[in-house]
Amino acid sequence: MPADDTAAARSEARPKQRTAEIQPRRRFRFGVRGGAPIGLGPAFLPTTVPALAGPAPAHAGLALRSRAAGGAVRRPPVGRGGGRRPGASRPPRSRRPRRLYEQAQRAWDRPLTAYYLVLGSSLLITVLGLVMVYSASMIKALELSLPASYFFRKQFIAAVLGTCLLLIASRMPVKLHRALSYPLLMGTVFLMALVQIPGIGHAVNGNQNWIYLGGPFQLQPSEFGKLALILWGADLLARKQDKRLLTQWKHMLVPLVPVAFLLLGLIMLGGDMGTAIILTAILFGLLWLAGAPTRLFAGVLGIAGFVGFVLIKTNENRMSRLSCIGAIDLGPQGECWQAVHGIYALASGGWFGSGLGASVEKWGQLPEPHTDFIFAIAGEELGLAGTLSVLALFAALGYAGIRVAGRTEDPFVRYAAGGVTTWITAQAVVNIGAVLGLLPIAGVPLPLFSYGGSALLPTMFAVGLLIAFAREDPAAKAALAMRRPGVRWKTMRRRVKKRPSGER
Repeated sequence: MPADDTAAARSEARPKQRTAEIQPRRRFRFGVRGGAPIGLGPAFLPTTVPALAGPAPAHAGLALRSRAAGGAVRRPPVGRGGGRRPGASRPPRSRRPRRLYEQAQRAWDRPLTAYYLVLGSSLLITVLGLVMVYSASMIKALELSLPASYFFRKQFIAAVLGTCLLLIASRMPVKLHRALSYPLLMGTVFLMALVQIPGIGHAVNGNQNWIYLGGPFQLQPSEFGKLALILWGADLLARKQDKRLLTQWKHMLVPLVPVAFLLLGLIMLGGDMGTAIILTAILFGLLWLAGAPTRLFAGVLGIAGFVGFVLIKTNENRMSRLSCIGAIDLGPQGECWQAVHGIYALASGGWFGSGLGASVEKWGQLPEPHTDFIFAIAGEELGLAGTLSVLALFAALGYAGIRVAGRTEDPFVRYAAGGVTTWITAQAVVNIGAVLGLLPIAGVPLPLFSYGGSALLPTMFAVGLLIAFAREDPAAKAALAMRRPGVRWKTMRRRVKKRPSGER
C-alpha cells in the first residue's frame, strides 16, 4: 500500500478514538474558591483527556471553564444530603402551608405517636406538678411548723415509687394485667371496708376515707378503687364480648353495675362525693365502650343523677358548694371564700404570671393551695401561658388514650384504655372546672399534678397501662424493634455498600 494511503487511513481512525465514550474514573472537584483551585467535578473528568484537536464532549467544556479567567465552576445547587439548597428554586409560598400540613399529618399518623404522647405528656405533667407542689406548699408547711420542703419530699418519694409502678405496668403483658384485676378488686374492697371501722379509719376535712400507715404516711383506698374497677370491668366485658353476651342488657349490667354500686356505697359512707363522681364517670365510660343502648345508658344516668341530687340536697356543705358556681362574692358567711380566691389567683396571674414562688394567694388566703386548688396557684405564678400548657398536656394525654383504645382489636385493651382515659380526663375536668368557677368544688386532686401520694400512685400505674397498650400495637412493635441497637446495626450493615478503597 502506498505511504499516502496509510497516513490517510491513520488520520481517519484517530477522531473515532477521541469520540469514544468517556467513563468517569475518580471524583474530584474543579473550580476556583478564593483564588485557589479546588479539584475537578465528579462527572467532569474523563478517563483519557484528549490531547489532540478534535470534537470534545459538551460537559467537558463546561467543566474545564476558563481557569485562567478566575471563574468558578457552576454546579447544580445541591446540599450535603443531595437535596436542594435553601436558597435555590424554593416552592411557591402558596404551597408551603400545604406541604407543612402534609408533613405534620404524616408525623401524626406514625405508629409510635400515641406511645410518645402518653409517655411525654405524663412525665411533663408530673415534673411540672412537683415544681408547683414545692412552690404552693412552702407557706402551708411553715404554718404547720414543718420544714418548707416537707410536702415536696413526700410527693417526690411518691413520684419515684409511681415511676417504678409505671415502668412495671408498661412491661407487663396483657394477660398479667387481666390476672391482676380480681385480686386488686378484692383487696380494694377490703381496705375500703376497713376505713369504716372506728379506730382504723381516719377523717380528713370531714371525709372518713383514710388509713394511717405509720408516721407521716397515710393511704386513701378509694383512689385504688378507680383502678380496680377499670381492670376488673374491662376483663369482665371482654370475656362477655368473646362469648357474644353483650347484646343482652342483663349481661351488660350484671355484675358490673352492682359491683360499681358497692364501691360507690363504701365511698359515700365516708362522705367523699368527689371520688364517687369520678367512679360514676368511669362506670358510664365502660358502658359506653361496651355499646350500651341509649335507653339503658339514659336509665342508669338518670338513676345516678337522682341519687346524686338527693345526696347533695340533704347536705348543707354540698349545697353551699353548688351555690358557689360562678360566684364573685364571698357570701354572707364566707361560704364561697375558696371559690372566689381561686378566681383572684387566676386573674392576678396575667399573661405570664408573677413568677415561681411569687404567689400571694398561698399566704393563707387560698385554702388547700397544693391539693385541690394547685391549678389556681399555677395560673397566678405561670400566667395564662402556664395554664394553657397544662391544658394542652392533658389534651394530648386524652387524645393518645382515645387513639390507643380506637386502634386496637383486643377488647380488653379497648375497655381498659378507654376507662383510664375517662378517669384522667373526667377528674381533670372536674378539678379545673371547680377552680374556674364552672363546676362545684368536688375536692378531687388534679391527676399527676396535685399533692397526694395515694392519688399519684394508681394514676401512674394507669399511665403505665396506656404505655403497655400502645406498645402492643403491631405497627408500634415493628417500629420499636427497628430502634433496638442490634437490629439497627444489622440493618445498616445490609443497606450500606462497601466503597472502593480509593474513595473517601
